[in-house]
Amino acid sequence: MTSKAMTIKAIIVEDSRLARLELKEQLKTFPQIELVTEAENAFDGQKAIEEHQPDLIFLDINMPGRDGFEMLEQLAVVPQIIFTTAYDDYAIKAFEINAIDYLMKPITHDRLATALDKVQHGSTELIESMDLEQQFFIKDGDACFLVKLANVQMFQSVGNYTRVFFESKNPMTYRSLSQVEAKLPEDNFFRANRSTIVNLNWVRNLEVGMSGSFELTLENGNVVELSQRKSTEFKKRWTL
Repeated sequence: MTSKAMTIKAIIVEDSRLARLELKEQLKTFPQIELVTEAENAFDGQKAIEEHQPDLIFLDINMPGRDGFEMLEQLAVVPQIIFTTAYDDYAIKAFEINAIDYLMKPITHDRLATALDKVQHGSTELIESMDLEQQFFIKDGDACFLVKLANVQMFQSVGNYTRVFFESKNPMTYRSLSQVEAKLPEDNFFRANRSTIVNLNWVRNLEVGMSGSFELTLENGNVVELSQRKSTEFKKRWTL
C-alpha cells in the first residue's frame, strides 16, 4: 500500500478532451499519483496550479489562447513538469527546458512509467517560498529556460525588468528586481546595490575598491561593487 508521504499530487493541463481521458485512464495504474484536477487550457491551468499547488503537471504545449510555455511564465513557483506533446524531441530540446520528461503522443504505458520513475527519484515537494532547489521559468524571446535558483549567480535590474545570470546565459525576465528579491532566500542572496542582487555561493573573491567599498568577483567573472551602505551591512553580516 502506497503511503501518504509518497503520494504525488498531479494536474493535467491539456486542451484535447480525448487526450485527457486517455492519460487519466493510464494514471489509474499508478497509485502513487493523486490526480487532483484537470484543465483544458492554460488560463484554467494556471488557476488550478495556484489553487492546488501540485507536485507535478502534465502539460501540453500547443493550446489555444496561451501555450504551455506562456502559462509557465506566469507562475511564481513552477512544479515538476512532464510535457505531453505532439512536438518531436528535437523541437522540444531547442527550448532548453529542464523538464522531467517529454512524452510524445500517443503516450505508451512504458514511457509514462519511465517518466514517473524520474519524478519519484527527484524532489516532489512544492515549497511556497523559494529555496535553492526551487526552479523558475523564463521566456526571453524564442528561448525558454527552467532555471534552478542555486545556479543563478546574480540578478541585475534593467529598467522595470531583470536580467538573470546563470551558466553562460543572461536572459531577461519581465519582473522587477524588487519582485524577484521578495522571493529569494536571504541567507543566500544579497542586495549589493540598487541594481544588483548576488548569490553569495558564487562569490569567488572579495576586495576593497578605490572608493573603500567592497567589490565581489563572481564565478562568471562579473565584478559587482557594493554601495557604501551595503558594504557596511555586508561587513556586519559576515564579520564574526
